[in-house]
Amino acid sequence: MIERLAGMVAGRRTRWITLVAWIVLAGLLTVFLPAVGDKEVSNAPNLEADSPSVVADQLIKDKFPSSSGIPALVVWHREGGLTEADYALIQKTTQKIVENPLKEQGEVIPLHQMSLPALQKFASEDGTTLVQPIQFGEATETEVLKENIESIKAIIGEASGKEPFSVPIHDAAELSVRVSGPVGISVDATDLFKGADVSLMIATVLIVLVLLLLIYRSPILAIIPLIGVGFAYAVTGPLLGFMAGEGWITVDGQAISIMTVLLFGAGTDYCLFFISHFRQELTRESDKMKALKRSFKDASGAIAMSGFTVVLSLLALLAAKYGAYDRFAVPFSLSILIMGIASLTLVPALLSIIGRASFYPFIPRTDAMGHAHADKKGKVYRKPNSEKKLGSKIGNLVITKPWMVVITSVLILGIFASFSSQIKFTYDLLSSFPKDMPSREGFEVISKSFTPGDLAPITVVAATDGAVPELAEKLAAVPLVDHVQEPQPSVNDPNLLSYTVILNTNPYSQEAMETIPLLRAATEAALTNGNVAEADQKVWIAGQTATQYDSKVLTDHDNNVIIPLVIGLIMILLFAYLRSITATLYLIGTVLLSYAAALGLGWVILHYIMGVDAIQGAIPLYAFVFLIALGEDYNIFMISSIWKKSKTLPLKQAIKEGVSETGGVITSAGLILAATFAVLATLPIQVLVQFGLITAIGVLMDTFIVRPFLVPAITTLLGKRAFWPAKVSLVEETKQKVKG
Repeated sequence: MIERLAGMVAGRRTRWITLVAWIVLAGLLTVFLPAVGDKEVSNAPNLEADSPSVVADQLIKDKFPSSSGIPALVVWHREGGLTEADYALIQKTTQKIVENPLKEQGEVIPLHQMSLPALQKFASEDGTTLVQPIQFGEATETEVLKENIESIKAIIGEASGKEPFSVPIHDAAELSVRVSGPVGISVDATDLFKGADVSLMIATVLIVLVLLLLIYRSPILAIIPLIGVGFAYAVTGPLLGFMAGEGWITVDGQAISIMTVLLFGAGTDYCLFFISHFRQELTRESDKMKALKRSFKDASGAIAMSGFTVVLSLLALLAAKYGAYDRFAVPFSLSILIMGIASLTLVPALLSIIGRASFYPFIPRTDAMGHAHADKKGKVYRKPNSEKKLGSKIGNLVITKPWMVVITSVLILGIFASFSSQIKFTYDLLSSFPKDMPSREGFEVISKSFTPGDLAPITVVAATDGAVPELAEKLAAVPLVDHVQEPQPSVNDPNLLSYTVILNTNPYSQEAMETIPLLRAATEAALTNGNVAEADQKVWIAGQTATQYDSKVLTDHDNNVIIPLVIGLIMILLFAYLRSITATLYLIGTVLLSYAAALGLGWVILHYIMGVDAIQGAIPLYAFVFLIALGEDYNIFMISSIWKKSKTLPLKQAIKEGVSETGGVITSAGLILAATFAVLATLPIQVLVQFGLITAIGVLMDTFIVRPFLVPAITTLLGKRAFWPAKVSLVEETKQKVKG
């Protein structure tokens, strides 16, 4: 049945049909469906509609319309102190913006109508900095905000005759200007991802191509996997664009960036697993079509199972409540699904068309073909050494000294895993940005010249049902609160008061987030005279700090839901494929240990070498889903080889040959996959740097410790129990009958 399927997609006639079908499909989808990049949403919400900060934001928008919106903070700074000419420029700019409002522009403080002494009061105490807030509508698209920032730059540049946005922030002789605050941060973040897409694609293609050339030394063979991945990407992109256009899914720049890496890394792996089987069969069979059918029979099950494992694991992200996780599910799983189909249809068709020439100049031949080729060249035929020396040595080690191998492997992984308990997490958005990013530079100036919390104030709305004079005092008494501004009444609800709370620390930091429940508790206690049970629907807290606190709450929830779900799904799939409870348990256990070790070693590198104080809170779940799913890929390919060989060989010999046979291709695949994820570490976005580094480390641990040493050594120790409750190998059964 499987060989017949191979004939359907890669037969002498059907191979061309398969190739043309992929070309037509990719072409039609590209022409008639929108590109996924055109449907990216840069400001998609991450929180649920009923998240406390979201509810609070909506309440403020309805009840305090004059204070709603998102601010752009124009930071005017001169290291030696702002001059009268600087203040005149500020007023001229303000007048221009007021008279010719920007798109979606809201409230602007009329600085142009103030006298110089009054204007100087808005500056910092040292006179070096003035922060000018400009409000924009909450639902304003990021592209519109970007246009507005460019307009502000043009207005200031025209009015000053200079380029203050290009002046270094610490230049004492010149005026520098930056746009920070939520608007500046949002625009800068979007630009980072957009700028990263092209460079990431180029870097990923180059690294895969170079590694394939170095490993296989065949230019044609290096191109074939890239063709498969390219067609998969050409099909996936328009499908995702269509789904996004119909409103079925939401895609963002971060998801597309990681999807690109995933496609090239995992997709190349699937192609290599098939190619390695084909090359092996070509040394045994002179007819390339027969060799192709046999390789399809041997490889298709493991490739399909591995792909299905990754697809289901990634689809588990649909159970997430945090938007960024949920948005990853469909792009990632669909790309792997299409790549799996391409590796079992398009790649076999290409290999069928090109044949042995795919491996030029190291063409695999049977002994008879080798003799004939040597005679034709007038040379003596020397049979290639098919034994994989290193793989054979490793295989021999794991079957002769399994306890030593297991103890050593577990000890190494365990030591690294112990460092994972020391990891500190952050939800600080600014820490993901390069230090020279304009919005971050603006924030640094604000934090030095003003109270840091001015960058993103916290808004506390209370249903007072009357005057509560002590509320402001109680809010001000909360740790890390610098001061509380005078309360503002609602324009259409006299029972609601809005308090602006300014922190004395970075409002995006972990410690700032911890003030949110404290502010809520203080407000509830003031409103109910300590009877907090009566405070329901009386307190709402909004602002960037509150949003990040809710993000942490949802992330913690998703960790508790998705991690067990993914483990459960993979266990079911492994048991269905291997029919062994024992194997399922130790395969899952080894990958979990490898994941913990990757986190620990990643933290050591990031913290002690790169100086990172804390990693982004989303990293553990991102890394978990990828490492567990992709790590099991390698286990499946190797254990499948052992399982098949055990039907005709003693188990220890099957383990030795299985390790030797799969060693080269899995090592090559692991290096390529790790390298593609490591490309993320070259981007100027810390969340991707951290994710790429930790995932690459995990893949390398699976490639060089778990797959070649730990798993086969455990299999050796368990012996026939490794198959339980499935039957032991036929050879072992025969031995037992003879003994009986």
